[in-house]
Amino acid sequence: MKKKALSLILCSAVVAGSLAGCGGSSAPAADGPVADAGPEGKTLNIYCWNEEFKSRLTDHYPGYVVVDGTHGTIGDVNVVWNITPSDDNAYQKNLDENLLKQDGAAADDRIDMFLVEADYALKYVDTPYTMSVADLGITEAELANQYQYTKDVMTDSSGVLKGLSWQGCPGVLIYNREAAEAVLGSQEPADVQEFVKDWATWNDTADKMKAAGYNMVATVNDAYRVYSNNVSGKWVQDGKIVIDKNVEQWVKDSKALVDKGETTTAELWSDDWSKGFYPDGKVFCYFGPAWLINFSMAADVEGSIANQGGWGAVEGPQGFFWGGTWICGATGTDNPLLVADIMRQLTTNEQIMADIVKKDSDFVNNKAAMEAAATKDEYAFAVLGGQNPLSMFCAGAGKIDLSNQSEYDQGCNEEFQHAMKNYFDGNAATYEDALALFYQGVKEKYPELSY
Repeated sequence: MKKKALSLILCSAVVAGSLAGCGGSSAPAADGPVADAGPEGKTLNIYCWNEEFKSRLTDHYPGYVVVDGTHGTIGDVNVVWNITPSDDNAYQKNLDENLLKQDGAAADDRIDMFLVEADYALKYVDTPYTMSVADLGITEAELANQYQYTKDVMTDSSGVLKGLSWQGCPGVLIYNREAAEAVLGSQEPADVQEFVKDWATWNDTADKMKAAGYNMVATVNDAYRVYSNNVSGKWVQDGKIVIDKNVEQWVKDSKALVDKGETTTAELWSDDWSKGFYPDGKVFCYFGPAWLINFSMAADVEGSIANQGGWGAVEGPQGFFWGGTWICGATGTDNPLLVADIMRQLTTNEQIMADIVKKDSDFVNNKAAMEAAATKDEYAFAVLGGQNPLSMFCAGAGKIDLSNQSEYDQGCNEEFQHAMKNYFDGNAATYEDALALFYQGVKEKYPELSY
């Protein structure tokens, strides 16, 4: 991408997730390693979309002092949190607008650090607005224990690493133990895995579950990420939209499940999606990483399956990942030493990362820390009835391949699922009609693409 890319947010035809098009402002380039940096600034401005990273920093970074909900101190540096929710891409819009002002902003007003997610990471990685990790003084040797995919996410087209994460988010299949016992004859993970070991077997098991009164999965959207994480090529190749065979398989399998009443087309995070968190919801399984298991399945709600320790975990048909948050140093920061130390402490300090596992139940981005935790009963998940799934997460994290990631992923995935919902629900008569809706939606976001 060109230096002007972020100026798209100021164009009249702005579309979330796309950074191609209009001309505009440029950011200052990094002028050497952080070791050559001058005096540090007095204000550290951090941009993010929720409290997650804030809690990691306030709870685990040495010397952080809380002032109030949006301010803190580290030594004599004031920490200012700029938190904008992600709804309707508000976070990205706010971030983009302020990054465009970076080169003309007063030192105390500049963005020093900001957070990105995998779905739109490349939007920022392939621009001059993110600092090279090497220029921040962090060496490859320090990152040796990090999972490779977490580095691949933040590596630009020239092979330069532009951000780091304290967490990994490999996923597993999370199944209802009671349903497994009743329908499959066993709730033990090794036995259940045989019934979901590939998509053909998965579809056969869905028939068994339906006969017993269970939906196989809450919604077709639960499984989408598993299919789309295992594609053989990028969404866009030589400027042309390409639909991968594995994504087409998701359409075929999902259409069959919907037509047989074995799942729904509900949106993720909707009430219809989450009703399976309770016994009366009659849902056999969900797909998700550690954060979904521990924080998003109503574990604190009396009567939920999670509260009763009624879920189990297996690898499922294919490996995948969901989510993750990466720390970026903003080009132009007047606090490069502090930015570098925060990144170093939260993503390479094994003791701090082990503490994050214990306190926050995060799967952290450190092979040594996670492999050690995978062997200890103290890291068992109460939600999973005392099962320790970390060995599965470790194995999954090591297999994640992001070679087919592209800057168009967020927009293409959103439009594809939206269009196929019309097909599954009967609002688009044929698959070809749904494809037409998809291409129309993508062209509105990315007019430079063909199909």
